[in-house]
Amino acid sequence: MMEITSNKYLVVASWDDAPHLSQEDKDALWESIPPFQRDARAKGIPSLGSGAVWPLVEERIKCEPFEIPEYWPKAYALDVGWKNTACIWGAWDRESDCVYIWSEYKQGEAEPATHVDAIKSRGDWIPGVIDPAARGRGQRDGVIIMDEYTDMGLDLDIADNTVTGLEGGVHRTFRRMVSGRLKIFDTCRGFFDEFRLYSRDEKGKIKKVNDHLCDCVRYLVMSGMDRAKHEVEALDLYERSAGGQNATTGY
Repeated sequence: MMEITSNKYLVVASWDDAPHLSQEDKDALWESIPPFQRDARAKGIPSLGSGAVWPLVEERIKCEPFEIPEYWPKAYALDVGWKNTACIWGAWDRESDCVYIWSEYKQGEAEPATHVDAIKSRGDWIPGVIDPAARGRGQRDGVIIMDEYTDMGLDLDIADNTVTGLEGGVHRTFRRMVSGRLKIFDTCRGFFDEFRLYSRDEKGKIKKVNDHLCDCVRYLVMSGMDRAKHEVEALDLYERSAGGQNATTGY
């Protein structure tokens, strides 16, 4: 109990304060409640709007940076726009099926060439997926954004955002988070700034505000890692498509 004024108090009660609820009852209730409402209903914790989209403490998905093994496949997801263009890079530990978000980029009001330089600086061989909206008209009349980026040397495909939609991607990402199969380097401060405010409105709909890096993580989980390659594999495919010979294998 917290004293607000001399005659007003705030009492926060959780399921543990309800002796009539058995553990079996609590488990059944937990499974029946949407993820964004669980902390509010089970623990009495006030939340943003109708709840955080990913109701987890940051420490559960944060990890300290480490040197990524060369044989781990990598990929990135790109969300484009004039006000903000964002990108997230992931590496996949196939043995544990864990995706590690190891780098981020977010920049507003810049030309595509600026973004391309930043993306290539992480490894110009890394393949990526791009926000499906990039199939529409670009920032300048008559230019399709995806074509503009691929013409400048990026290996891009359209991110999966159509089969299961926004909620399906959010749910799949959440499942990876709670199972420990999605970790984010604690140096990705821009993502965590968005993560803390990534919430739903009173009707339960996700607020589409300041969520570019969160969208990138969703695109990466949904389809980006399906394109992931390690450097030798990526260069080998490039050389074969160009009719050349791989320097490592000799053919």
